[in-house]
Amino acid sequence: MGFRSKFENAEKALTFNDVLLLPGWTTLEPSDADVKTRVTTNVELNIPLIASPMDTVTEAEMAIALAREGSLGVLHRNCSAQKEVDMARRVKRAEAVIIRDVVTVGPDMTVAELLSMMEEHGIKGFPVVEDGGELQGIVTWRDVRLADSSLRIRDVMTEEVVTGNEDTEIDEAMKILHEHRIEKLPIVDKDNRVQGLITMKDITLKGTFKEAVRDEQGRLLCAAAISPFDLPRAKALDRYVDVMVLDVSHFHNKNCFDATKKVLKEVSADVIVGNIGTYQAAEDIITQLDGVAGLRVGIGSGSICSTSIVTRAGAPTLFATSQVADAVKDYESNIPIIADGGMRNPGDVAVAMAVGASAAMMGNVFAGCRESPGRLVAMEGRYYKEYYGMGSAKARQKRFAQDRYSQPSKSVNEGVEGWVPFRGPVKEILDEFTGGLKAAMGYVGAATIPEVWEKAKLALITEHGARDAAPHDIFRPGPSRTI
Repeated sequence: MGFRSKFENAEKALTFNDVLLLPGWTTLEPSDADVKTRVTTNVELNIPLIASPMDTVTEAEMAIALAREGSLGVLHRNCSAQKEVDMARRVKRAEAVIIRDVVTVGPDMTVAELLSMMEEHGIKGFPVVEDGGELQGIVTWRDVRLADSSLRIRDVMTEEVVTGNEDTEIDEAMKILHEHRIEKLPIVDKDNRVQGLITMKDITLKGTFKEAVRDEQGRLLCAAAISPFDLPRAKALDRYVDVMVLDVSHFHNKNCFDATKKVLKEVSADVIVGNIGTYQAAEDIITQLDGVAGLRVGIGSGSICSTSIVTRAGAPTLFATSQVADAVKDYESNIPIIADGGMRNPGDVAVAMAVGASAAMMGNVFAGCRESPGRLVAMEGRYYKEYYGMGSAKARQKRFAQDRYSQPSKSVNEGVEGWVPFRGPVKEILDEFTGGLKAAMGYVGAATIPEVWEKAKLALITEHGARDAAPHDIFRPGPSRTI
């Protein structure tokens, strides 16, 4: 086979701007479309959108906000294992009706130390226990806000504590909390050892977010990124997360496969692997790795990813999704596919689903939201939030991001740094994308995402066609320079 054949047999790596969804016969109104989806073999979302595991996109606040709306955020791993565990604990504690992982304090701790713990954990009240776990009292912000910082907790705590037991129902707990005008009800066993905690805040929130995605205990779903080579981190997170996302730029690699086999044996959470970009990669995962619960697909398509420029290697998300979806179908697998990178609008998400995606992972779109951890700045009369790739120099300064990219690339930056427009609360973005996706499903005539796989048809368009498909030939004034 000559070298010329590499051109003649080259794959057509199409991306989102190269295609359009063709309208089809429909009896469906967009409002009737159902966008529920499986993100892993066991986990279902009410909204098929996922926030990327990037340190300018997803920390606990973003993950909580998304889970409350029926979506999912993947906690980034560009930090110590302990910090990632702490973020996961925050997500799980956010709305747990009975908090099982109770943070307690000892009676000999100082008020100054307690105030530091309140700041660290975002908690305003703690059960006070002896070394054996027996409940001694309870201490809250009201007890310490004006107290001398050198005092011991035993000097300021409330000693007579109203408690419940494992048989206490939620309705009964509400009555107890109201009757005694208290916010927290420790759950204790027959030896007065703390087994859990019920708070008025969590009971109230439980009924607020009707579309929230929760685990079997009623806690918000939580996902976190890990390296396949960091088994201790995976084990530490396994107690708190429902989904683990193996986070490497090119997963189709013998070392990754070997390390992942160990992870799959050691954790109980659903494991999503990636990123991959070809039929063969998906085929090898399906045939060589038992227990994989999801596939993360797309290499080099993110708005701040420069892999395809620096290395000229990549697999655009739309092309990669179609390749992987064919492998999943050919092997009669039920592993969901997450299209990752390059999606700017609801139409791009719909097109990704047309070629087999179950959900879409985005960084740029979510980076501009109020709940993202990036810095907010004002420039030329507009607000922007910081956003950079996990292969950028800034991300790689925090050594935890280094192993997302292969060993030979450690001296090469595969991402850039910049700013994205501030977009407000994440709920508004979810509403916009959900509405747009349902409208696209209406044009296709597909009532569910699996129906999109079957019914959607694509048309190729030229560069000129892509320009015609966008708003054109009008004057659009820029944003006002006043805030």
